[in-house]
Amino acid sequence: MRSIETWLDRFCYKHPRLGIPNLMTIVVAGNVLVYLLDQFSNGVSLSLLLAFIPGQILRGELWRLVTFAFVPASGGVFLLLELYFYWFIGTALEREWGSTKFTVFYAAGMLLNIVVGLALHFLGGGGIMSMQYVNLSLFFAFATLYPDLQVLLFFIIPIKVKWLAWIDAAIFAWSVLSSLMALNMAGALLPVVAILNYFLFFWSDITARVRQGRSQVKHQHSRQTVNFRRATREAQQKKGYIHKCAVCGKTDTDYPDMEFRYCSKCNGYYCYCKEHINDHVHIQ
Repeated sequence: MRSIETWLDRFCYKHPRLGIPNLMTIVVAGNVLVYLLDQFSNGVSLSLLLAFIPGQILRGELWRLVTFAFVPASGGVFLLLELYFYWFIGTALEREWGSTKFTVFYAAGMLLNIVVGLALHFLGGGGIMSMQYVNLSLFFAFATLYPDLQVLLFFIIPIKVKWLAWIDAAIFAWSVLSSLMALNMAGALLPVVAILNYFLFFWSDITARVRQGRSQVKHQHSRQTVNFRRATREAQQKKGYIHKCAVCGKTDTDYPDMEFRYCSKCNGYYCYCKEHINDHVHIQ
């Protein structure tokens, strides 16, 4: 199911210049570059110079408001797998949404982190923020757009994206709970901020799917649907066929390759073969 049109889609359509093409490629390349420079910097950490540290930002180091997106959250082989995952999901979302909407999504996540980080600093609760959970929330967006897409977990196990999204949700929940138990407010708020950013973009899709699901359940349990199923089952048991054309009398037993349809304009459950579905007098 594709994302339905919202005010955000209209805003992005009217402001195409806000988009940064290949944004996720730039973010991933920046993370790799910073990690490599950290490894060969002889004790001088570039990550420390780029990280979101409220005290340093308030002293005039405003570049940290942007560069903290390029600070890697891990290292080694795990970092490569993590960045490949971000790049794959991010580029897929950019193809689906366009550069402008994806840029706005990512920028909104950064802005929420900045606001929460500065607020925590003024409240005396730390405030060092990271884009790790915003990057992970890209998977929620991807799973909403492509829930039944099958991928290879660890390049071996086939699994649908929607089930991986539940695993991702469990990781978020555990991060919040463990941070609260450790009295780490910044750590608890980072996943929440990322989820809020996701809901900001997908609330319309989620509510539409809930309404659609309720409508399908109501239809499946409606009296007309139940009666139709019962009539079909009884016809098969008593008469030896399921479908019979009301005009020519052909049945699905005698003509197994024939297509049969039920007319919605006739008053009752009247079946017709493909030759008469559009050429018969409606029964009232």
